[in-house]
Amino acid sequence: MQFAHVNGVTIHYQVIGGPADKPVIVFANSLGTDFRIWRDVIVRLAGDFPIVLYDKRGHGLSDVGNAPYSIEDHAADLAGLLDLLNVSQAIVCGLSVGGLIAQAMYQTRPDLVRALILCDTASKIGSAEMWNSRIEAVKEHGIASIIDAVMERWFTPFFRSPDNIGYRGYRNMLARQPVEGYAATCAAIRDADYTEAARRIAAPTLCIVGDQDGSTPPELVRSFAGLIAGAQFEIVKDAGHIPCVEQPEALTDLIRTFIKSAITRGKLNE
Repeated sequence: MQFAHVNGVTIHYQVIGGPADKPVIVFANSLGTDFRIWRDVIVRLAGDFPIVLYDKRGHGLSDVGNAPYSIEDHAADLAGLLDLLNVSQAIVCGLSVGGLIAQAMYQTRPDLVRALILCDTASKIGSAEMWNSRIEAVKEHGIASIIDAVMERWFTPFFRSPDNIGYRGYRNMLARQPVEGYAATCAAIRDADYTEAARRIAAPTLCIVGDQDGSTPPELVRSFAGLIAGAQFEIVKDAGHIPCVEQPEALTDLIRTFIKSAITRGKLNE
């Protein structure tokens, strides 16, 4: 395991080496998860691209840090990690809150971002009322009290089958996140609005959504993609909010095609 001290917190990360002439792909995961959600995508990309994964503060094996914190704080953590690793001009792939972090980093540290892959995310996610209700619930009753509702947003009914042992594992992943970090990141999402900033994104951008996403539905992500000049929009069939878990092969194919197309059109330098 690899750890770094960034902005006063310990960040858990992993670097997987790849060809020096290929762009680095950085993965930022969703609320209530750690970087293991990318596993089935990573095994399909490993060896073809250098890869960086990490647990944002308040999640996985990273420190919780001192609440409150913002999406900009999360973005500063990722920027600090990439500086430490001497990574610049990366392709940043963010899922849900990871997509908000990617958008924030593009605004604050554009030197680190060559292209954006924004999965199941938007410029603004949810309402203040929704997030405040969730924060209150987890603080009073724990994350276990919201798991069933969250799972309905994350995964399709097929994946949520009682016979699917993987489904049990992802329930455990959510349940075992630190309450303080989960609640603080909920508040960060609540307070984030990158609608105007999205109109200023000039980097090559791919927006992806699962066709059964209950957190950031397809029409929301389609509208979000419409804010970004030249953004490509794709829907992954038979997937909820976390297509890297339910449909990793389809997601990987979209990532590869996007990168290849951007290189061919001269939008990315190899």
